[in-house]
Amino acid sequence: MQTTVRLGVIGLGNMGSVHCQLANKIDLLQLTAVCDKNEARLSNAQTEWGCEGFSSADKLLQANVCDAVVLATPHFSHTTIGIAALKQGYHLLVEKPISVHKADATRLIRAYKNPRQIFAAMFNQRTHPGYRLIKQMLDDGRLGSVRRLQWTITDWFRSQQYYNSGGWRATWAGEGGGVLLNQCPHQLDLLHWLFGMPSSVSAICRLGKHHDIEVEDDVTALLDYEGGASGVFTTSTGEAPGINRLEIAAENGLLTYDSQDDHMRWLRNDKTVTRAIAENAGFEKPKFVTEVIPVPDEGGQHEEVLTNFADAILTGAELIAPAQEGLHSVELANAMLLSGARGKRIDLPMSERSYANLLKRRIATSSFEATAGDAPVTDLTDSF
Repeated sequence: MQTTVRLGVIGLGNMGSVHCQLANKIDLLQLTAVCDKNEARLSNAQTEWGCEGFSSADKLLQANVCDAVVLATPHFSHTTIGIAALKQGYHLLVEKPISVHKADATRLIRAYKNPRQIFAAMFNQRTHPGYRLIKQMLDDGRLGSVRRLQWTITDWFRSQQYYNSGGWRATWAGEGGGVLLNQCPHQLDLLHWLFGMPSSVSAICRLGKHHDIEVEDDVTALLDYEGGASGVFTTSTGEAPGINRLEIAAENGLLTYDSQDDHMRWLRNDKTVTRAIAENAGFEKPKFVTEVIPVPDEGGQHEEVLTNFADAILTGAELIAPAQEGLHSVELANAMLLSGARGKRIDLPMSERSYANLLKRRIATSSFEATAGDAPVTDLTDSF
């Protein structure tokens, strides 16, 4: 019986290096291969981890020295390398976002045909005790139905020097987007995980509002849900100190959580809002009690997702974040950008072709000119 998973890490940038370090700590994993086109990074990783090194993903996938791969390459390559890995029978864990746009995400998901393969996404915020508790409270009915939500994530501050550190950064051709594609995929995943997908999105997306960049660095979106709930999602890389605050107004009260705190607060009503509207006197609000709910830490994060990935391969454990669910965060980001560009509401599910065409036009005018090996290889259609 297999007791360890031979792991390859493709892409040795910031996150790829973290995955190598974590794999070396996890008993269920054996780091056997690394891949990066940067010779110095590749050589250093081989020396540090004592594993085989490859200068291209194709070479690693053809070498048959691992059972599973973690894909931590630039966003555009997630689709092409991911499809190749799945077709060659590897278990696959993809960093966020799983693809840059919905059409590519769909292509990647459709390549997953063998249920014996494990196909996961690195949505590590699903391990956070605070968000897990909120999901439990929503699922078991403690909060009651959601009437309104508001999520403000403005603690993603980035300087101009950060964006200047790589010519590919914050460009349509190099990265495929800005704060929605780089910083916020985790919150967009949680937005779907906790509340489901909205029925429509209306957004204001400011391109280069705070920085000299061509992509979005400031977004405010209005979300409408089938059951009548509404939401506001705001994010920026140009505010300081910023905040990551989720506010849920539900039938049974108001839940607020600031991720910088070690607790959340639930103002729990003595009756539902619907009953209070029908029964209470003129200005009489429902009575409420305040519950302070501890959130002791951030949970297992990347290490927990990697361990779960290995456990799913070895024992069939349920995945924390199946990669197929990564489609939703991609679609939310795309819909916000499309709404911002068109100046109107976008109904969901959205047209893959509509956003692909917008992205294609923006790539054509991008300041970054990708080399052949880095060029976006995407399912960008020619017309509506």
